[in-house]
Amino acid sequence: MPSRLLPLIVVLVSASILGLAPILVRLTETGPATAGFWRLLFALPLLLLLVGRPGGEGFGRPSKWMILAGLFFALDLSFWHYGIVMTSVANATVLCNLTPVVVTLVGWIVFKERPARLFVLALALAMGGAFAMAAGAAPGQGTNPVLGDIFSVSVALWYSGYFLTVKQARTTAGALRITFWATVAGVPVMGAAALLLGEDMIPATAAGWAACVGMGVMHVAGQGGVAWALGKLPASITAVTILIQPIVAAALGWLIFGETLSPIQALGGALVMGAIVLAQWSNRPKTKTGAAPEGTAPV
Repeated sequence: MPSRLLPLIVVLVSASILGLAPILVRLTETGPATAGFWRLLFALPLLLLLVGRPGGEGFGRPSKWMILAGLFFALDLSFWHYGIVMTSVANATVLCNLTPVVVTLVGWIVFKERPARLFVLALALAMGGAFAMAAGAAPGQGTNPVLGDIFSVSVALWYSGYFLTVKQARTTAGALRITFWATVAGVPVMGAAALLLGEDMIPATAAGWAACVGMGVMHVAGQGGVAWALGKLPASITAVTILIQPIVAAALGWLIFGETLSPIQALGGALVMGAIVLAQWSNRPKTKTGAAPEGTAPV
């Protein structure tokens, strides 16, 4: 199997799992920040079992990159959930999907991961597809459109920070250890945000609790897979590939809530999928005899 094929498959599966997030958030019967708090809290028991299992990597000590990843991710969840409430879904989706642009630029400048010209084209196609998916949705403004737009723009920065700090952490630690410590760091931040904002903390029904638990499982499977792949692939590639999330979310919204997918949204989804393939093609490794695989890191 080519060295990048397995990480690509893992990213696609992980991103598809993370596409459940907006569905589960809607079902938690709590406030936006509280949904993120329960997501991280319910992920911890499973992470404890996986990291501490016999023969596992062990907990070790958290690095500064792991803690920073948790803080970035908590900020991402908080601002993303409120951005969706305050502005239109279209605006929030487009502005949040600026993440690949930020990741590519920082990866180029800081990590010397210079993108190929074909990758830049793939990035443009992916962004165009994401815009089409958002623009094709039913219009509607939220409670505070200007502030919601600002929050949504900031999400691109927070999620980019998460991507890049996890990539740094992956040079010395495995994916599950990083996910565990990032989750530990994020729990108090999300809990404090929910309390300060006066949100409803307790789901009203068993179905709401089930959604909260489901978010925890989703977090371990989805973010754990992304963290593992970030040790094997350039951050820019992973950031583009993970744009499959809104496609999955749109499909689930149609199946579960009856939210129809317009022709423009379907075209946008096809563009994103094509961009993922093109991005992989543009970054295919140039192998040399006896050369080590690029981007290897602890599992």
